Amino acid sequence: MQAIARMGKAFALAAALWCGMAGAVLAGGMAPEQVMQRWYQMILELVRHTPTYSPPVASRSFAYVGVTAYEAVAGGNTNLQSLAGQLNGLQPLPARVGGVYDEGVLIQAALAAATRSFFANTGPTGQRAMTRMETRLRARVAEGLPADTVARSEAYGAAVAAHILAWSANDGGAAITNMGFPQDHALTEGRAHWVPTSVIVQQQAPLLPDWGKNRPFAMPAGNACAVPAPPEYSEEEGSEFYKQAREVFDTTANITPEQLVIARFWSDDPMLSPTPPGHWVSIAMQVMERENAGLEKRVDVMVRLGVAMADAFIGCWYSKFHHDLLRPVTYIRRTMDPQWEPPLTTPPFPEYPSGHSTQSGAAAAVLTAAFGVDYAFDDATHRDDGLPVRRFASFWDAAEEAGLSRLYGGIHFRAAIERGMDQGRCIGGFAAALTTRK
Repeated sequence: MQAIARMGKAFALAAALWCGMAGAVLAGGMAPEQVMQRWYQMILELVRHTPTYSPPVASRSFAYVGVTAYEAVAGGNTNLQSLAGQLNGLQPLPARVGGVYDEGVLIQAALAAATRSFFANTGPTGQRAMTRMETRLRARVAEGLPADTVARSEAYGAAVAAHILAWSANDGGAAITNMGFPQDHALTEGRAHWVPTSVIVQQQAPLLPDWGKNRPFAMPAGNACAVPAPPEYSEEEGSEFYKQAREVFDTTANITPEQLVIARFWSDDPMLSPTPPGHWVSIAMQVMERENAGLEKRVDVMVRLGVAMADAFIGCWYSKFHHDLLRPVTYIRRTMDPQWEPPLTTPPFPEYPSGHSTQSGAAAAVLTAAFGVDYAFDDATHRDDGLPVRRFASFWDAAEEAGLSRLYGGIHFRAAIERGMDQGRCIGGFAAALTTRK
């Protein structure tokens, strides 16, 4: 009951945010960058409460929403260059025709249509929240504008969203059945390979084993940033593999209060949080509010961030199912302590490399390129969940802590963390290299 109450409260808050908008007021009654901010806040809540939204699925939607916002603005901005021809399979966008457009109306229409499409399967509370948000924002952005400007702007925003949605339909990730768990999946034989770590019947198969085959956004292929093989599997006490497992065992046995806070802060479990990619979206939103970033900056940052993290999950999942390595909980119970329990719940898919590390590395690469190598910031993503605000000296500082959090949580070996970070840095480089300025 508490979870349901919180869900209703969160959606009501997100839908009501329209009435307290900050920023410069344009002819339409609201700055377009604030329209964008409010829709992203809504999306973070929808991710938290939509059952099919595991981290890879969330990353995909953040990417497509980011492309939608970017292309809607770029279509009428002389400084911005379309990503058509740069992102895999993205064809030229519809052009604006003659007449006046309002950016607030336009981006409101584009993001409303995109959000409704990508969260069509959310529950009744989410559906009502989207309807309420769209109705009120639509009225607010149209204040004082000629009817033809509103109609023209809304039509263009909807056309951009429809174009992106059609592009998304054949990427391999559009249909999620059984919440992403295949109903027939043969496990790889051998003691080194992944076996289920949960007693939940559905999770006797791994999550989204074919996700690494999806069409990437900016990187050329799912294996473009492949990781080297993990340490050779061994149950000998002197082996490198045993040493890495022993580090997990000893760390969790002597975990400090600070390490436990870090593990929980970055856990970002599905249905309990906006997921790991949503956490980085939250960080970017906080930074851009602090910087009072304009519309050009916001759409540029958010499209690169979304693309980087979506590619990170494709690349990471390609590697995970290529190496198909068992989790620490399986190995430690087999070789050290049959009753061992990690501080955090082990996710239902192979261990190597770390998804947290890969996507955090990709996010840090993009945000560092956008704001600088020594950009310090506070992260209040989980303040409403009762977790403290954390301070970071840079985006890489945050990414490295996110990676280590999985060691503290008993979920990953060190090799998966370090090599996942390298993989993320490589993948993020493709998004950072996109040409957005003419």
